[in-house]
Amino acid sequence: MSKTTRREFANGMALTAAAAILGLSPKPADAEPPPEMTRLRLARYDDHACLAPQWVAEELLRAEGFTDIEYTMSVNPVGDFIAGKLDYAAFEIMGLLLILEAAPPVVVIAGIHAGCYELFGTSRVRSLLDLKNRTIAVGTYGGSQALVTAMAAYVGLDPRRDTRFVSPPSNEAMQLLADGKIDAMLGFPPEPQELRTRKIGHVVVSTREDRPWSRYFCCMAVARETFVTKYPVATKRMLRAFLKASDMCALEPDRMGRFLVDQGFSRNYDYTVQTLKEISWTRWRDYDPADSMRFYALRLHETGLLKTSPQKILARSTDWRFINELKKELKA
Repeated sequence: MSKTTRREFANGMALTAAAAILGLSPKPADAEPPPEMTRLRLARYDDHACLAPQWVAEELLRAEGFTDIEYTMSVNPVGDFIAGKLDYAAFEIMGLLLILEAAPPVVVIAGIHAGCYELFGTSRVRSLLDLKNRTIAVGTYGGSQALVTAMAAYVGLDPRRDTRFVSPPSNEAMQLLADGKIDAMLGFPPEPQELRTRKIGHVVVSTREDRPWSRYFCCMAVARETFVTKYPVATKRMLRAFLKASDMCALEPDRMGRFLVDQGFSRNYDYTVQTLKEISWTRWRDYDPADSMRFYALRLHETGLLKTSPQKILARSTDWRFINELKKELKA
């Protein structure tokens, strides 16, 4: 199979057809002033198809007036934001809330999607209540342990006393679960897709399907504070491109998956397409990002992981002007 180039991707008939189906007319953008800044620095992560919109959006960003688009591999996007190396990135919401307690120079501007995380268990774990006195792998992301803590506390457990968290590398964690040496594992794409394919464990909680978790965003759009303040037109144009790209992921997961793999953003085509098909990409049209921030902040506050009040974090570190305008403009 030939590799999909960026030019072929941008010029494909499917992209044009999808834009027409979605009603993504360029006229609103044409009626606005051009972006105050045409350079855009974005984070690139290692093999996370759930963050696909910021990568498939490159040509949409160019249509919005950005001429210099730079993708930087980032293992510490918060540090890169503080150092002024990034203008935009996507964060999973629990880790983001823990970060926002320190009041870094970042602003949450929208929700991206719902449904990334899935908690897998052995036969010993059939519900969240079964996590008591169990060992759970949560990976290296601080937000992963925070999410399991919030889930366990939601059903009356005290995770600090009732559970044991470990953070082995992804492949090791999956093997430990397969061997029954741990009791549960919180998976983040492409881990849930691989676990299901290899028939390791079973899903205990899916943030895509199970309430209340499925009713809230799991990942948020974050921009550099000075970028939002100095370049509001550019911020809106940037976000519009990402929202359109989210709709494209929902409409054409197979073609988007091929592009992501061909361009090196993802590794396994099958897992990438599964991820794109499973995630709720169009929830930006329906869900209120403030509700998601508030819900999870309250959960973390109840467990003691978050000291700052949810109200203070929302007032200090969010700006919903752009998403509210774009919901109306794109006929959400």
